[in-house]
Amino acid sequence: MTLVRRHFDALIIGAGGAGLNAALQLANANLRVAVVSKVFPTRSHTVAAQGGVNAALANVLPDNWHWHMFDTVKGSDYLGDQDAIEFMCREAIPTVYELEHNGVPFSRLDNGRIYQRAFGGQSQNFGGAQAARTCAAADRTGHAILHTLYQQNIRARTHFFDEYFAVDLIADDEGAILGALVLEIETGEPLLIESKTTLLATGGCGQVFRTTSNAHINTGDGMAMALRAGVPLMDMEFFQFHPTGIAGKGMLITEGVRGEGGYLVNKDGERFMERYAPNAKDLASRDVVSRAIVTEVKEGRGCGPEGDHVMLKVDHLGEEIVSKRLPGIRESSQIFAGVDPVVEPIPVFPTAHYVMGGIPTNRYGRVVVPVQHGPEEVIPGLYAAGECACVSVHGANRLGGNSLLDILVFGRAAGQDIIEFLKENPNHRPMDEAAVEKVMSRLTRWEEKGEGISVQDLRAEFRKVMEDHAGVFRTDEIMAEGVEKVKEIREKLKDLRLQDQSSVFNTARVEALELENLVDIGMSIVLSALNRQESRGAHSRPDYPDRDDKNWMKHSLYFYEEDRVEYKPVRTKPLFVETFPPKERVY
Repeated sequence: MTLVRRHFDALIIGAGGAGLNAALQLANANLRVAVVSKVFPTRSHTVAAQGGVNAALANVLPDNWHWHMFDTVKGSDYLGDQDAIEFMCREAIPTVYELEHNGVPFSRLDNGRIYQRAFGGQSQNFGGAQAARTCAAADRTGHAILHTLYQQNIRARTHFFDEYFAVDLIADDEGAILGALVLEIETGEPLLIESKTTLLATGGCGQVFRTTSNAHINTGDGMAMALRAGVPLMDMEFFQFHPTGIAGKGMLITEGVRGEGGYLVNKDGERFMERYAPNAKDLASRDVVSRAIVTEVKEGRGCGPEGDHVMLKVDHLGEEIVSKRLPGIRESSQIFAGVDPVVEPIPVFPTAHYVMGGIPTNRYGRVVVPVQHGPEEVIPGLYAAGECACVSVHGANRLGGNSLLDILVFGRAAGQDIIEFLKENPNHRPMDEAAVEKVMSRLTRWEEKGEGISVQDLRAEFRKVMEDHAGVFRTDEIMAEGVEKVKEIREKLKDLRLQDQSSVFNTARVEALELENLVDIGMSIVLSALNRQESRGAHSRPDYPDRDDKNWMKHSLYFYEEDRVEYKPVRTKPLFVETFPPKERVY
């Protein structure tokens, strides 16, 4: 079979906010850019982001980027790199204005400025009032941003490969990335895309858990590709559970509901968050609220016949506010929970939502790996941005409204850095044919015939293991058992067989490739979590209940080879301002 090849200046894998914002910078610079997405671009998971994007515009209450930076450092439980956090918070303001000028239809105040709402973990140092920092387009902010960026890329003539699955990166003997092998889902035909630079913007990996707010496409493909290329994954033990998923379903109820005045109650009608976070209450950071809800349920104060959830009340806000500011939430509640929040509360429980860790990068999106002696080494031609990356602005816990900001700021920064990289490296590197054959073998492996385990059965088993052994509360015994079970599942992968060997729209083959990625990511999560003997941010261990800055103020690095975990220090020195020293994180 002759392998078809295409050549581009830049290859972007993933068409969410990070990928499209990077692509727009490149296309506007008249570079030849390809965007590969396994779904139509406007179906990327960014479209599901509801509440808004943080920027210290001070349209509602006094604010500045320095306060935004402090809140982010504090929210990260002091594990975030302060130079990267400072960069993100400073760049937030021009990034949001650039989005506005590109046509994002933000909600407006009466004076015409962008509407901003309060969100969890934002400072209360403005005359006692909580900051209103989250720029919103009703409760469909991600939808508005993604569609705008896609339209702008169409205008700029970005080349899209819609419904193509990225199989693996191609690297040469020196470790430089030469492009990727992708699979056209419609025909089953492989395609080799050779590129001078490659940006991974494939989003998160929430499908490692059984109950999740993430779309079915969030299978950690970019992270797994990086692992197989020898790049470690950083801080994967820190997985955020959003406190308000629809109970039993996982669909997200945005933090914006609580930002508009909604609040949580237990079966006794008690506003229990006043006990866990007496100042911020329902707008404490997500890890705090999630643990509070799980504790209420475990201690017998849960709602419903099974006592397995709590209630989120918004009926006191009135139909006008709910319909104007939370129309999507009202619709989701009616469809998935069977309740109209205008007249009755929404049943909620924490749902796997966001991974703080990912592919280690610097603040320009360049992928970096540690070197035994000396500074980190940049992987030539490889970039990462968005949820699949870890520049470490979120540390141990992400603040609501900082995820859209992360993908937009660092997607933009990566695009701008690629432009400079291509000025210095204008030519393609020679393609390593042996590397191409190696990657092709990952596809041909699924042509093996015979009886074996089904992908669906093994995927269900794996996701239950992850939910049971790497959830909101973790102990040494639970996670050690989880590591062994994931190892067993990894062995079972060898016995998987596809009963459907056809080429056209063979989604079974795609699901098999995704499962391989998920299992690799699952091991990085549970092993990194087992090794971290402290409680910090989203990583909560009853057997090590305290944060340990003396021994654990460091980032974990999981290597695919030999399931190795190493560590590197947190960067505590910002670029221009003074360091925020660690202190107790209370809300």
